[in-house]
Amino acid sequence: MPARNLARELFAPLGPTYDRVDATLSLGQDPRWRRYLVSGLPRGGHVLDVATGTGLVAAQLLRRGFEVTGVDQSPEMLAIAHRRFGDGVRLVHASAHALPLDSESFDHLTFTYLLRHVADPGATLAELARVVRPGGFVASLEFGVPSGPARPLWPLYVGAMLPLAGRLLANGWREVGDFLGGSIRDFWARHPLERQLHWWDAAGLRVVEVKRLSLGGAVVIRGRKP
Repeated sequence: MPARNLARELFAPLGPTYDRVDATLSLGQDPRWRRYLVSGLPRGGHVLDVATGTGLVAAQLLRRGFEVTGVDQSPEMLAIAHRRFGDGVRLVHASAHALPLDSESFDHLTFTYLLRHVADPGATLAELARVVRPGGFVASLEFGVPSGPARPLWPLYVGAMLPLAGRLLANGWREVGDFLGGSIRDFWARHPLERQLHWWDAAGLRVVEVKRLSLGGAVVIRGRKP
């Protein structure tokens, strides 16, 4: 099954519980990561939030005074986002690898937990950069694999705690709990940071910042389009 189809099927049933459970499974860190992702953008302008899901990053952007458009491939997730925002955020049902949007039409762009789920991460990143105006920023949030003192605990968390939590929660979270650890580990094994930064450079983005958060449990990358 193509990666994007697998992601859509996995996450489609989770909309009603996603916000609460996502924060819980990250041990309360995910909301902090999303705030950090948004905090690095210069204030003002129109931001495209790709893989917007239920609108957690879009909500942070609105609080900082941005105009926001959200894109997601899941109609179920977009339905939750629409209930959250009403007409306050334009929501577009589309895939990140083929945005139905004009080139250089947004001041900045954010995306969250996306490139693990696409067939060609480099091409997808280039497509995201296409719709950003020169001088604008692209910022991403992805799960990381910790190093240092936290490294021995990470396999225990993703190999035992996440699957157990998924089984206790049910309602689609069992499959996500089983999938998530392997997905993160395999992504970083196949695409170490150096390779990911090459995608950013090839997409015409000059990387300004790579920030590891929560002992490496999350990674924020922010680049600027010259």
